[in-house]
Amino acid sequence: MTMSCANVIFLATLVALATSISATEYTVGDASGWTLDFDYQTWTQGKQFFVGDKLVFNYSPGKHNVLKVNGTSFQQCIMPSSNEALTSGNDVVTLLTPGRKWYVCGIGKHCELRNMKLVINVESMSPAPSPSTTSGSSTLVIPKTYGFAAAFIGSLLMFLI
Repeated sequence: MTMSCANVIFLATLVALATSISATEYTVGDASGWTLDFDYQTWTQGKQFFVGDKLVFNYSPGKHNVLKVNGTSFQQCIMPSSNEALTSGNDVVTLLTPGRKWYVCGIGKHCELRNMKLVINVESMSPAPSPSTTSGSSTLVIPKTYGFAAAFIGSLLMFLI
């Protein structure tokens, strides 16, 4: 069975829309960003992180950085010996696997004395969408169900026209 060009375009569009709609982008610290003396533990409360979601770390380049560490390094603010720091000031980290994830600032004593450390738990699958989202917690402003419905209706219209 051969697929027409329209079917291939339809399937590619549907997959692209479904992927982009289901992921949530979180700006770490919201408007405060990745900064000194911020309570990131409180910031994570009420948020659920899933594989495919993205963390955006906003900060002034040169003043901070972002290092992914393990649980022991997180607790003791031990920086890895290799140069794995993200330093752009607008670092986007895609959550690729489930489990606990730890991030710290490796500049000076920012982790140890100034609370620049974030721990999250990433879940493997997104739950059924809720009827609304919490304002200010992410860039997703409508429930995911509406995005899927719009993609489905749009694809049906494409075949009817």
